Order: sequence, then C-alpha cells, then structure tokens
Amino acid sequence: MKREAVNPVTWSLAFGFNQGEVVTGQSRTLYISGQTATSRDGRPEHDGDIAAQVELAMDNLEAVLVEAGMSLADLVRLNVYTTDVDALVSHYGRVAARLAAADVAPTTTMLGVCRLAIPGQLVEIEGTAVG
Repeated sequence: MKREAVNPVTWSLAFGFNQGEVVTGQSRTLYISGQTATSRDGRPEHDGDIAAQVELAMDNLEAVLVEAGMSLADLVRLNVYTTDVDALVSHYGRVAARLAAADVAPTTTMLGVCRLAIPGQLVEIEGTAVG
C-alpha cells in the first residue's frame, strides 16, 4: 500500500491530520464503528471525564485495529464526535500524540453533537484503515 498526503494548505499538520490522502495498492479496508469509553463488556466508563474517555475510546479503536491485524499506522480516516467541542479540543493532544507515535496523520473530522447514543459519554471515535 502506498499513501500520499494531499495538503494544499499545511495548517492541519500542526493538529496531526492531512487534508487528504491518496491510497493506492490497497489490499484490505477496515471500517471501524464508533468507539466510546466502554469496558470490554460494554459498560460505560469515566462518566463526565472527557480526558479519560478519549484515552479509552482510542484504546478501543486500537483494539479493533489489532484484532484485524492492523495498527494505528493503517488509519486513513478518523471521525470524532463530541458533546463538548471546547473540552475535547483541550484534550485532543492525547489523540494527536498517539497518531504521531504511529507516524500517521489520517484525514480527520471533529463534530459537535447534542448527545451520543450512550448517556454520559462525551466522545465517540470511528475510523477507516487500509492495510
């Protein structure tokens, strides 16, 4: 698989994402459902603590990748939904650091929503990986 970053502007690189990516020679695509801060048995965790929820949602996203034989390095798209954009922005460095450690800058969208499916959850992260 070959990835080519497309950045007609470069401000997004400081936030850990490319404006676009061209992927050629792909062999497998994994579409990852939105991951929240839930335990392995589906119990919501860290009610009201967005920093802890971001970490656990990323752990859960990474677990799906690993189960599929992939890693964060294979992410080409990340969608982040939150009920509190300002709070998430102040903790988004946790996501950016994990992506940087994997040497990846997937295309990314962050959306503010009025609520998520699970009460008490403040962030949900979904992705697309190509490997």
